[in-house]
Amino acid sequence: MSQDNIAQEWPPVRGDYTIVNPESHIAVVTLASDMDPLPDTCITGSCKTENLGIEKIIANTISNSNIRYILICGQESKGHLSGNTLLAIHANGIDEQGRIINSEGAIPFIENIPPDAIKHFRTQVELIDRRGLVDTSEIQAIIEEYKSKGEPFPQPPMVVQSAKKKKHVEREIKGADVMINNDILMDTTSGVIFVQT
Repeated sequence: MSQDNIAQEWPPVRGDYTIVNPESHIAVVTLASDMDPLPDTCITGSCKTENLGIEKIIANTISNSNIRYILICGQESKGHLSGNTLLAIHANGIDEQGRIINSEGAIPFIENIPPDAIKHFRTQVELIDRRGLVDTSEIQAIIEEYKSKGEPFPQPPMVVQSAKKKKHVEREIKGADVMINNDILMDTTSGVIFVQT
């Protein structure tokens, strides 16, 4: 197994997926359909949202240079339209506000993936649009066709950090100015509630 093509801790983002063969050149996104992972895929999973779900696909794809194709199959996620959105970001990218251009999804915004990672994704993979396909024999035939097709992406795997953690805010306690009961006090300036000892 060539580790040069796969990030050390792959896949970097947790989600609703199963790793089958990290060397395979095809990943499968089953949209809102839950399907058992099929042999010879790199990674198989669902994607029900047009924002965080798409971010996870991008992060987990660009961190494995073996992935050159993504088969989009299964039933579209109503309202979210994650399949439509995945095709839109691949074809058009995002605008200055992080909105996925030409997505029909309800909230198609990318907040945790930098533009260079999206460009990397758009260059690395080709999407196979088979939205609505749930027949596992047809899906397996597509997997067989693409599992070894082409070469790994010539650039090294790219790892992006997942969602930023909220900053811990230090609050200075000025003193209790509200008594909630005999033992519990509140400092309304800082919003801190504490127990009187």
